[in-house]
Amino acid sequence: MEQYERKVTKIGNSFGITLPTDLLKQVGLAQGDDVQVEVVEGKIVLRKKEQLTLPEGVDAEFMDILNDVIKEHDQAFKGLVDK
Repeated sequence: MEQYERKVTKIGNSFGITLPTDLLKQVGLAQGDDVQVEVVEGKIVLRKKEQLTLPEGVDAEFMDILNDVIKEHDQAFKGLVDK
C-alpha cells in the first residue's frame, strides 16, 4: 500500500489537505466530487459519496428533510428495531 504525507493547510476559516492526482484516480475521485468523512477508531476515513438516482416523483428536497429526521431520531429508530 502506497503512503502519502501531506500537511494540514488553513483554507479560510477551515483546514484542508491536498490529495495527489494519482491517488484520486486510484479511488475514482475528481474535482467537484462529494465525499463522506467520518472518524472510525480515531482515524479519519474518506469515501466517495455514492450518487443515488431517486425514483420518479420523489423530490430531492424531501429526501434531505427525511435524512435529517432520521439522523435526529436515530437512537429512537434503533430502539424500535429491538422491539
